[in-house]
Amino acid sequence: MKTNAIRLLDRLGISHEIREYPVDPDDLSAETVAAKVGMPPRQTFKTLVARGDRRGVVLAVVPGDEEVDLKALAKLTGDRKVEMVPLKDVQGLTGYIRGGVTAFACKKDYPVFADETILQFDKISVSAGIRGAQIILSPQDYLRATRAATGRIGRQKG
Repeated sequence: MKTNAIRLLDRLGISHEIREYPVDPDDLSAETVAAKVGMPPRQTFKTLVARGDRRGVVLAVVPGDEEVDLKALAKLTGDRKVEMVPLKDVQGLTGYIRGGVTAFACKKDYPVFADETILQFDKISVSAGIRGAQIILSPQDYLRATRAATGRIGRQKG
């Protein structure tokens, strides 16, 4: 299987592993995906699409067991306010559907902001650009490929 995300990593010469998993369209949570690919939720990062009042569309990458802290994201992006993009707009902006959004090879080269906890791990898991496949790679390679800035943008759910 070759997605645009995987093609980008191949083009950049970035070592990675693909793990496929059965998709349950009624449960696309990062925690479920993590269990299916054998990774802890803290190491399975999800990519969320947000829009700031100054910078515009940005991608927020947070651990699977956390949610994005919009105030912290706004501070990191230089925006006064950041809101999540409505789900109905995500595919049009990124080219990816819910459960398959990744910062690799989006329709447009959006700024990427990753939670700094990404650097705590030897390997992380991110979407391969489709439901049913995750890319396993080093956080350093992920940050290099996405040119992501890091900061604390995740917070515990609830």
